[in-house]
Amino acid sequence: MVFYYKARPDAGDYTIYMGADKNENEELIKYGLPEDVWFHVDKVSSAHVYLRLKKGESIDSICDGLLEDCAQLVKAHSIQGNKMNNVEVVYTPWSNLKKSPSMDVGQVGFHNPRMVRVVIVEKRVNEIINRLTKTRVERRPDLKAEKDASNAAEKAERKMQLKEKRRREEIERLEKERRAEIRSYKGLMVAEKMTSNRQIASAGNSMQEMEDEFV
Repeated sequence: MVFYYKARPDAGDYTIYMGADKNENEELIKYGLPEDVWFHVDKVSSAHVYLRLKKGESIDSICDGLLEDCAQLVKAHSIQGNKMNNVEVVYTPWSNLKKSPSMDVGQVGFHNPRMVRVVIVEKRVNEIINRLTKTRVERRPDLKAEKDASNAAEKAERKMQLKEKRRREEIERLEKERRAEIRSYKGLMVAEKMTSNRQIASAGNSMQEMEDEFV
């Protein structure tokens, strides 16, 4: 079971989601998408909360309101963290999560600690939690199928971008050839290399005089 929430409207159309238990968390770790950002209360047990960004966005583009929604949600779903003030919530791109065989179910590490951000949640804000709870939808998604579909779409996008790049390169090549041909043609039309009608007539007369003398 996965729980889906809608972030505050003024932040934009964003989905926040989390697994119902540690086994679901394991699936979310395995089948996350490049647009996902992972949230967790630091050093204590909590839910794994994810924010799905839009294409082209990064962890540093998350606005304050959206960040607060995610941080409040993950704090509220931590038995220990929910009772504490000034809780540290860590978050990082899904791609930065590291899973090794020796780790327990639901446990993760990081490939690059420098990509981990921290936000302090001073206290629980019930107004935020109540608003998010009203938007909650429970689903049993096929996470693998969603991941495969996302990979296929990304592959198709890269293929289209490569095709467009090659098309632009071919246009540039043809344009260069056209310009080179124009420069070459202009070179042939330089005045010093051209022969006027008068020069041609004069040369014709000289040839005629030589022929007359020979005869």
